[in-house]
Amino acid sequence: VQLQASGGGLVQAGGSLRLSCEASGRTSSSFTMGWFRQTPGKEREFVAAISSRGGRTNYADSLEGRFAISRDNSKNTVYLQMNKLEPEDAAVYYCALSLRGDLPRTNYYYRYWGQGTQVTVSS
Repeated sequence: VQLQASGGGLVQAGGSLRLSCEASGRTSSSFTMGWFRQTPGKEREFVAAISSRGGRTNYADSLEGRFAISRDNSKNTVYLQMNKLEPEDAAVYYCALSLRGDLPRTNYYYRYWGQGTQVTVSS
């Protein structure tokens, strides 16, 4: 499985971005997909996860309401809509695939990872 994340960039505080993660090599539609983020010197942090058919989601407590994860299995793509961005949201965002069905929040349970896309938020 190969995951390709895109959509990062520079945005002003209060703005929005939508990240995309396209899977190839093996259909991702049967698996949980998640987003994580990481800043220099810190551990990778859980952002959101979505079940294989999109019926269940799981969010980091501090992000629910501003971020929304969704997927289009016909395109093998998962999205992360980020609204009302804050400077603290700046990070490299990674998408990942898990073989577990319980939408884990721990990066240990994700087997495949994308290369990351940089999000920068100016104040």
